[in-house]
Amino acid sequence: MRKWLPLLAISLSTFMLLVDVTIVSVAVPAMASGLGSSFASLQWTVDIYVLVLAALLMAAGSASDRIGRRKVFLIGLGIFAVASLLCGVAPNSETLIAARGVQGVGAAAMFATNAALLGATYEGRDRGVAFGIWGAVNGAAAALGPVLGGLLTEHVSWRAIFLVNLPVAALAVVIGMRALTESRNPRAGRIDVPGTVAFTLSATLLIYGLIRAGDDGWGDKVTIGMFIGAVLALILFVLLERGRPDAMLDLSLFRRPSFSALMIGALVLNAAAFANLVYVSVWAQSILGLEPVKAGLALTPLSAVTFVVSGAAGRALANIAPQISIGGGLLLVGTGTLLDMLLAADSNWTVLLPGLIVTGVGVGMATPVLASAALQAAPPEKAGMSSGAMNTFRQLGFALGIPVFGTVLTDRAKGLLSDSGHFQDPGAAAKDLTGGKSGELIAEAPAQARDAVEHVLREAFAAGFDRIFLASGIIALVTGLAVIAFVRKPTTPAGAGAGAAGGTAAAPVAQAAE
Repeated sequence: MRKWLPLLAISLSTFMLLVDVTIVSVAVPAMASGLGSSFASLQWTVDIYVLVLAALLMAAGSASDRIGRRKVFLIGLGIFAVASLLCGVAPNSETLIAARGVQGVGAAAMFATNAALLGATYEGRDRGVAFGIWGAVNGAAAALGPVLGGLLTEHVSWRAIFLVNLPVAALAVVIGMRALTESRNPRAGRIDVPGTVAFTLSATLLIYGLIRAGDDGWGDKVTIGMFIGAVLALILFVLLERGRPDAMLDLSLFRRPSFSALMIGALVLNAAAFANLVYVSVWAQSILGLEPVKAGLALTPLSAVTFVVSGAAGRALANIAPQISIGGGLLLVGTGTLLDMLLAADSNWTVLLPGLIVTGVGVGMATPVLASAALQAAPPEKAGMSSGAMNTFRQLGFALGIPVFGTVLTDRAKGLLSDSGHFQDPGAAAKDLTGGKSGELIAEAPAQARDAVEHVLREAFAAGFDRIFLASGIIALVTGLAVIAFVRKPTTPAGAGAGAAGGTAAAPVAQAAE
């Protein structure tokens, strides 16, 4: 039994960091009410965690290879615990956003070292068992996150979704200090600090610009400035990476069609399948009036089906060409998202069930194969970098999807609210609607007009979802076809087994944004 203590510590950390992606989506309306948050603040509360996690994954993996994976893992646990405490006691949205960013730092340190620590601790059959259990924990975290978020928010407080991390982190630290052994890569290069800074700056400016566009429009000078800054930072990142012997990401890998298609596929998978769920949760609670637990259960079918399919079909999919599994999975994600367009103004949450189930099957097909395909898409010596890039692109898909969909939803709602004539400031009302404040908008209306206002708000949300689901579906379908066309299984087993030894290996089943 003692030999499985390292697996327990690593699995606890993985469960915590992945649950903290999905658990917040159900608590968004309660946080908005408790802190008086603006729409932009709500987006940042969800997004900043995933953004920092994505931006620092590869750098954290490099740091752990150099200074020790156990050390970086334990430091990450400590940072995550302190940040969770700060989130739980945050007096305002600004403090909460900052603490969520710090949480992302700790999550990156833990996630980047998980696979490497398992690979260094276990061998032979034990290694297969360890990675299988760790993968199951990934899927369980995705499936249970919304339900746990609903239970804690409804029966305790939204603050409990963060404070519950403290005893789990303390247990993981105690076990980790006693059971984990140190491991390093003696040939590890320098940490690419300039590249990490440039990449983080580019992603942050882009997401800030997208969120700003939802508040002030695409023509706003600050919004345009953010987009220009993002492009300049990206150019700087490219220039830095081309000239560094120890680059965070070898850009020559993008010359390989398989690698490029896989990275785009990873990004679109999370964006199309999961980024809209934040707004589905808001709709379920503020429009349908569901309690947080029921709202969490409404989101569960996608993650639960993903968990079942990825576990049951994992071995069978290993014998199928990766482009079929991943491309076919994306085609199913696109189909499922288009089915979500059945949602209308008078719909209840069950109308989304067919789409969520089909999307879950697609994610379950694509996710396990993405991990191995990323390893095989690069030379053996860069397999860890390739899988780390795949994880990064998946997180970025979720982080970028949230502000894009929020802006689309708000813009469409604004148009319908303007035409209704019930609102003096349709723009502000659209932001409140998307931020979960429909009850307040109805209460502010004259008594005789409240039924009409409620109907308009339902129509506005449904119309916004219609555009989100249409865009997600088309992008997923096109990307699925591109993966089928360009991804090819290598003739030699490049990168075989690298995932167990690399510092940034991919999880074999559903990850952070599910």
